[in-house]
Amino acid sequence: MKKVIIERFDRERMRGFVNPQTFLLPAGLELLSPDGSLAQVPYEQIKAVSFVRDPDGQGVLAERRTFLARPKTAGLWIEMKFRDGDVLEGVLPNNLQALDPYGYTLSPPEAAGNAQRVFVPRQAVLEVPVLGVIGGKRKRPEGGPATQQIRLFSEE
Repeated sequence: MKKVIIERFDRERMRGFVNPQTFLLPAGLELLSPDGSLAQVPYEQIKAVSFVRDPDGQGVLAERRTFLARPKTAGLWIEMKFRDGDVLEGVLPNNLQALDPYGYTLSPPEAAGNAQRVFVPRQAVLEVPVLGVIGGKRKRPEGGPATQQIRLFSEE
């Protein structure tokens, strides 16, 4: 079980635990509250789900939301524009197999903050532009003709 803070569009926070393999259901997210009750939160109400170190701390939306410089983590550097006008940057895995039909799981800008990973439902965002590709492998020409240095002056 992972500790999470769900931040909703009505500014209410829900704290609890999720099973990382089964918490995403077709109708919403399954949350086990600290008192032991199980709830299903509809995706339309969720703004962001922060997987946190300390459940009594802050979620990702209370921390720094943009990178101060180009991120160093490999992946797609993206900017999420929420329905309410907020913005959050993050790094998505550069792997199309890792994309979930219900939303996006990303690394937040504040690496030392309380939020380690963030899940954002597709219904919460208006657009997700890619700002850059970090750490991609570059193709180098293979076995092409060797280039020689040109001579500027005749040798005597």
